[in-house]
Parts: sequence; structure tokens; C-alpha cells
Amino acid sequence: MAAKATVTLTLLKGHGVGSVRTFDERTTCVLGRSSDCDPRLPDDDAHRTVSRHHCLIDINPPEARIRDFGSLNGTYVNGVKVGQRQAHQTPQEAAALSYPEHDLSDGDEIRVGDTVFRVGVHVPHPLGTLSLSRCVRCDREVGSRLGAEPADYICAACQDEPAAVLGLMLDLAQSGRHDLAPIAGYTMLRELGRGGMGAVYLARHEESGREVALKLMLPRVAASREARARFLREAELTRTLRHPNIVALHETGTAEGAFFFTSEYCPGGSLDRLLDRAGGRLPVDEAVRLARQALDGLAHAHERGIVHRDLSPHNILLDHASDGTTVAKIADFGLAKAFDQAGLSGLTRTGTAAGKPWYMPRQQVLNFRNASPAVDVWALAACLYQAISGALPRDFARGRDPWQTVLQSKPVPIRDREPSVPPALAEVIDEALREHSGNVYGDAAAMGRALAAVS
Repeated sequence: MAAKATVTLTLLKGHGVGSVRTFDERTTCVLGRSSDCDPRLPDDDAHRTVSRHHCLIDINPPEARIRDFGSLNGTYVNGVKVGQRQAHQTPQEAAALSYPEHDLSDGDEIRVGDTVFRVGVHVPHPLGTLSLSRCVRCDREVGSRLGAEPADYICAACQDEPAAVLGLMLDLAQSGRHDLAPIAGYTMLRELGRGGMGAVYLARHEESGREVALKLMLPRVAASREARARFLREAELTRTLRHPNIVALHETGTAEGAFFFTSEYCPGGSLDRLLDRAGGRLPVDEAVRLARQALDGLAHAHERGIVHRDLSPHNILLDHASDGTTVAKIADFGLAKAFDQAGLSGLTRTGTAAGKPWYMPRQQVLNFRNASPAVDVWALAACLYQAISGALPRDFARGRDPWQTVLQSKPVPIRDREPSVPPALAEVIDEALREHSGNVYGDAAAMGRALAAVS
């Protein structure tokens, strides 16, 4: 197996000099004096001005970014201050602001208080293999890249036209291209949705009349053979999930610099769109019914060791049962995570709109790499909370760093938002959103049983 890109943090000054932390996959780490920080800085006189949650390093090898959380004395990179609140500002006032991110490079030194780390970036490509990249769709020259492996690239202009990219792929599929055989015979009908990594379209097979959701994911960087294989290997895990409350993934593939998937089409759209149509909230009974169905799907995945990690109303889709009732189905198991970890997003998560942690528990920010089924339970509880109350569990003030909000703000009890919520149901939701070790709903099945008992 080819070596992975890595980012290292070597302690140059401070307690434990010489220790090295190595990161070879997508993660975040928060530096500060709080006991839940890793690396944790000493709570001594030399670090008295270091905040409990001082700064965040967002890592997606070989990229890394750092952002200060409005600390009193700032965070320094190579001796240059990259964030600090003004002298007249209180910590509370600083928390209402969002501070810029700073890209880290090999050899950079980070200083927080009297502790200093050196950043190491290792990219396992032989030197001297600088090659020219061209867009696989329009043949536009897009610059040079370092690396021995051949790679496909879609330029920024074509990235903004996913329908045109998919149209080209469908035309090539009709001509008999073997790598596009899974989508041969399909006609694109309309766009269903779009995000930071691509778009989803409704497509119909001309001979069978079968309708599917055809998803196109467009890498922001050149997609090497290794990155393609790594991503598709992760995507294959989703195909093993067969459950009435999970959107079935049919076919996967890659061609022309893009990745395509055909999956079950859910004509009811997504939960976020249903909430928009309903004025922001649903009747309690309907919201709980859909949540229990989604939990059944999550439980099936959790039993097989698969964690979604990116659950939100956007990827809880809605189908129609034979009796006319609405059925919740969870989509995109692991796809965003795998795309990110294969390096195909070209960005660390905090640099993307998808990274705003509206439905993310603090434990996931502190330890993204080791997310457990409990993070899905928290996210599902946040979706249910919103569906019932019309609000998010936390107060995300405009302009405030959302990551800092997650780290430092507790969810608001749901009856403070909507007093009409039955007390027993409110207790289940509030417990699911309580952020402490040993949460009673460690997996989806446990929360599903709790909701069944109060509904």
C-alpha cells in the first residue's frame, strides 16, 4: 500500500520536549489548558494567559490550518501573531467574533504561551516529478503538480458546471465507455440539490424507466489513482448497508476526473426542505416518527461498525410508503468523510461551508478522528430538536466562530424553546444532547428505545 501524507506536531519547548504527534487522516485538535484539549498545555504560571480552549488546528494531510479563538495573548506562527482579542475586549466579547484561519507549512513553528510546536508536512511523492495538469473536460491548462502518479483534474470553471460535466459523462457512456457502463442509458431530468463537493440529479433509464438519484462528486484537487482507490474503497462500505431506512447505493464509479453514484430516489426530498415548506417545524408526533425511523437506519449501520459523522436534515431523505405515509431514509453514509480523508476536497473542513458544526457534538470537534456512534445519536437528536422547536440546540450568534460555540456553549433545554413539548419527550432529547462521558444513549438503538417508550 502506498505511503500516506502526514502532518506532525513536534514539541520543541514545554513539558515533554521531543514528543511527536503524527496525523495521517482528517482530524482536528484543540490546544489549551482545558482537560479535554489534546495537546493539553500546562496549567502553570507560564501558561496563565493561555485560554482553556485557545486555538484549533484543523488537519487533512498534507494540509493544516490554525485559528485562534480570540485568546488574550494570541497564537503565534513563526513569531507572527495570527489571532488575539483586543485589550479592551472581554472573553465573552471575543467569543462573539470569528478569527481568520492561517495555513500551515512544513517547518512552521506554533507558539502558545511558553509552549512551542514545529509543524512537519510529509508528502510521499518522489521529488523531481513536476508535471503539467490539464482539465479533463475542457483541456484548459491549470498549472503544475508534484507527484509521480497520473491524475485527473477538473478546472475551477468546469467545477461550477456540474451538469455539463455529467452531460459529457452520459454521452461518453452511450458511446460504450466501459468505465461508464453503470450510467449508460440514463437521461438527466433535473437537479435535486447541490453542495460544496458536487450535485445530485434525478435520472431515468430509458429502457426500464427506472428513476435514480445520480450523484456527481467533483474533486477540488487532481484525483490520483491512490486517492480514487481509497475513496471508492470507503464508498463500497455504504453499498453493504441494506435497510428500509437507509438510502440504497446502487452503483459507484469514477471517470473524467469525477466520481458518480446511482442510488435510490426519494421523491419526498430532504428533511430540511420539508421543514422549509412547513414553516420551520413539524407536529411533535410526525417529527418523532421520522426520528425513530432514522434511528433504525443508524442502528443498522452502527451494528456493522459504520458511523455517518455528517448527519443533518440535508441528508435525511423522505420516501413514500405504499400506505401514503412518509418514510425517513438516511443518505450519504461516509461519502463526505471519505472524500475529505482521501484529500479530494482540497480543503480542511473548517474552510468549507459543510464544516459548520451546527449538528456536531463537542466531542467530535475535540476528537474528530475517533468519532463513535454517539456522535450520530447527538446529530439525530439535534435534527429532532430542530424539527420540533424550529431552532438549533445551540445559539449560533452571527459572526461568532461556530467551532468555539460548540466548545463553549451548552445546548438549550428544548422546553426553553418550545414549552409545549411533553416533559418525558423533552427529557429524552435533552439527555441525548447532554455532552458528558457515559451518555445513556451511546448508540442509535438505545435512543430509539427511549423514544418508543415516550411516544
